[in-house]
Amino acid sequence: MSGSILRLEKITKVYDNGVLANQNIDLDIREGEIHAIVGENGAGKSTLMKIIFGLEQPSSGAIFVREEKTTVRDVYHAISLGIGMVHQHFMLVPSFTVTQNIVLGMEPKRGLAVDYQAAERQVRTFAKKYKFQINPNDKVESISVGMKQKVEIIKALIRGAKLLILDEPTAVLTPQETEELFEQLKILKADGHTIIFISHKLKEVQAICDRVTVIRRGKSMGVFPMEEVTLQKLSNLMVGRDVTLSYEKEPAKAQGTTLKVKNLSTDVLKDVSFTVQRGIIFGVAGVEGNGQVELVRALSGGIRDFSGEVEVCGCPIGQIDIAGLRRNGLSYIPEDRMHMGCALESSVQDNYISNRYREKELYRGPLMDYKKIKALSDSLIAEYQVLCKTGEQEIGHLSGGNIQKVVVGRECSVDPTLLIAEQPTRGVDLGAAEIIHKKMLEMRGRGIGILLISADISEALELSDMLIVMFEGEIAAFIENPSALTEEELGEYMLGVKKQTREEIGGAYRESV
Repeated sequence: MSGSILRLEKITKVYDNGVLANQNIDLDIREGEIHAIVGENGAGKSTLMKIIFGLEQPSSGAIFVREEKTTVRDVYHAISLGIGMVHQHFMLVPSFTVTQNIVLGMEPKRGLAVDYQAAERQVRTFAKKYKFQINPNDKVESISVGMKQKVEIIKALIRGAKLLILDEPTAVLTPQETEELFEQLKILKADGHTIIFISHKLKEVQAICDRVTVIRRGKSMGVFPMEEVTLQKLSNLMVGRDVTLSYEKEPAKAQGTTLKVKNLSTDVLKDVSFTVQRGIIFGVAGVEGNGQVELVRALSGGIRDFSGEVEVCGCPIGQIDIAGLRRNGLSYIPEDRMHMGCALESSVQDNYISNRYREKELYRGPLMDYKKIKALSDSLIAEYQVLCKTGEQEIGHLSGGNIQKVVVGRECSVDPTLLIAEQPTRGVDLGAAEIIHKKMLEMRGRGIGILLISADISEALELSDMLIVMFEGEIAAFIENPSALTEEELGEYMLGVKKQTREEIGGAYRESV
């Protein structure tokens, strides 16, 4: 590794609402290294990356690109400086081809027309150089999540990025896809590129990164060579306390059926059957886009156009509306916390009672008892360690991870019979994930049935008492004892490399219920 490609000196960012996101942060990124940035949600990582990429301006401090003091005015200026960013939520046009997405805004021309063949050749050249196996003519809507990420990386490289910011790049990848990505990052590094790697997965940080900077509550906690720091020390620096990296579970005690699905079919799902018992965490694993979303929508009342039988909390789903499902004991943590999980312009406090505002306990006579509501909100803020000023703060001003803790706290606090938890720890940090996981295990111990839909392989294996794998809309495997399965084996089922027969799935299923 050579000299500095990017250096930040005493970067501070204070928003108009008084939130201090970054405080006197120093950061030195050396050319040709893979440098990790880790920290809790709300620690200030995202703000710092937005400043580097020109999406935000610092309140004070200085930025040096190749030792030249620079004001990164906007994204276009960042790109001209050789800085590229692959966001956690991809910025792609689904109906466009891979090539169209990659060259969008910089299309080669032949006269006044776009030279599509030249664009395709350019894409193939970059893909070959960095060993990205992609088809330039595929529609983006038809390719896997891992492929979409490759498209985003090539899109940045083709624009001249020498410093590449990757935001949670492995969040939805299987172990096989993660290993492939790491090989490609090593090729980029060998070719002289520099990578800022933002992740909550500390084992992966340890596996691929040269150095790591830890940020906690807007401040840098230090920079460490990767070989000189343990995972436990990193997690402690991030959270400020010891964090449980694995869980010891009591044996599961099934206490009767709370969800029954029989021969469920839609335009995506194909003859899906399983049963969830109270006191059991039943996992649903799979790469995104293999029917999990449609499954959850059918179970939670979001779609009614299906064949087969679904019984939720003892009632056929066709005979009850969503409000009735909730009264019957259903709680639901949706994948999309921003649009389905909360009302962004309402307060934290109002979001906490949005599923229980009809309860008599929250009223004094005909009027709502705001002292009780405040007490409920304050207790949940404390229990889930939500970083906010007060319960009256608008929830949309919180970080994504803290919004998730509010959603989880709300859904778990009503003592349901069945909890559907859809990607419950997506995009949250180690400390928040520990809080959410422990709450789910505590609910399991109280006899609550939990349907856990997760693309996070380690989460699915760690928490599930039994597990199905979805692939192309059907059950590809039924795993009665997930703890006996390796992450690599589960990844093979998720990618469709391995698949159980219908007899194997049916036999294992019958033995488990």
